[in-house]
Amino acid sequence: MKKLSAWLTAIIMALGLGLLVPGPASATTSYCGLVWSSLGKSNQTMSAASVINVRSGQHHCFDRLVIDIKGKAAGYNVRYVSKFVQDGSGLPIKLRGGAFLQVTAHSPSYDNATGKATFVPANRSEVTNVSKYKTFRQVAWAGSFEGHTTLGLGVRARLPFKVYTLAGPGNGSKLVIDVAHQW
Repeated sequence: MKKLSAWLTAIIMALGLGLLVPGPASATTSYCGLVWSSLGKSNQTMSAASVINVRSGQHHCFDRLVIDIKGKAAGYNVRYVSKFVQDGSGLPIKLRGGAFLQVTAHSPSYDNATGKATFVPANRSEVTNVSKYKTFRQVAWAGSFEGHTTLGLGVRARLPFKVYTLAGPGNGSKLVIDVAHQW
């Protein structure tokens, strides 16, 4: 009983002195368990499957951009750029935000056989509404040129991101870009 009393007294004193209170998170601790980076990500595989929609969503730890593809999603190139430009012409496109991600799907937004568009945004400057998102500031359309479809993603700051593809529904697939809310 004396040992237990002495042990409890030591713990109470240590708490009172702040010795057992955890300190700040280390620099290696990841936000929400995410271990992403802000470096460019790419898969150079080309696909004849067409882009059919672009949408976005908010999650607890990140904002998400989804490019729906009719067929198998394959290649992409997603990277931070100092300025965002229109496909083909190279003319600058203004984006809101402190940093800009250039998102290129190696899939056209037109049918290769007919040349008919499979996706045309209603508003090229605001492809999807991200007005109350924590990280996203704007999604803009750069176009579809020589089998590549490019979007500009204005974000709050240069933050870590992840890129991947998902199969479904049916024969379709998705190119997904998640951008963390913070480091």
